[in-house]
Amino acid sequence: MKLFRGFADNESFFFRLSDDGTAEKAILDPEYPGYLNVSHFEDLASAPKLLPCVEPSKIVCVGRNYAAHAEELGNELPSKPLLFLKAPSSVISNGDSISLPRQSELVEHEGELGIVIGRKASKLADDVSPDDYIFGYTCLNDVTARDLQRADIQFTRSKSFDTFCPVGPYIETELDTKDVTVEVFVNGQKKQSGRTSQMVFDIPYLLRYISNQMTLLPGDLIATGTPSGVSKLNPGDICEVTIEGIGTLKNPVEQTVSKRRI
Repeated sequence: MKLFRGFADNESFFFRLSDDGTAEKAILDPEYPGYLNVSHFEDLASAPKLLPCVEPSKIVCVGRNYAAHAEELGNELPSKPLLFLKAPSSVISNGDSISLPRQSELVEHEGELGIVIGRKASKLADDVSPDDYIFGYTCLNDVTARDLQRADIQFTRSKSFDTFCPVGPYIETELDTKDVTVEVFVNGQKKQSGRTSQMVFDIPYLLRYISNQMTLLPGDLIATGTPSGVSKLNPGDICEVTIEGIGTLKNPVEQTVSKRRI
């Protein structure tokens, strides 16, 4: 089932994309913790205004989770998941523009499978199924100012500029993620291609591990790492992240216009 967020009747809702391309409003079960369970759907009188498919309290990213990407950046593979955070204010929707900040001269794409948390997850034990805490999966672009990442050593500034976390276009709730393709195209040219089976740490391990470092809340995002092939984004580019079974996240690239440089 493909879900997206939109604004209609003066409220934001989840909507289901029907087979005929129309949208149905998802009514979430008020008795269920978080927003994992959809109770039923209702027809819409008019098309909703598209919103980012998630509104996370935090975005937890996993670095160097594909061996080839770690190698292309000259990094060793971590023995435990390498975690960092992106600012929630960096989230944009499918079709929104990625703005290149004037502080950086090397902004790169990083296409990733995103996990959307469906219910509160804290200190999950080995005998607990992580699937019970996952709402679904989406396409995510962990846009990165690579020169600032290298200069700062840590990742916060380089990963958190406004527009640096495109997500969407849908949340797919019924995806088998063991071995799906993750690809990135820039102006129609394939730049990245990998499979989730190539992850160093798989999704169940990541969810258990992260939940033992911090509490995950409904709507939170986990970015599971990127395959090799990252490359520079330039004004006028069209960047597409395509994940098998979900769809394509498409964003144009523009130069940020500001009156002064900070």
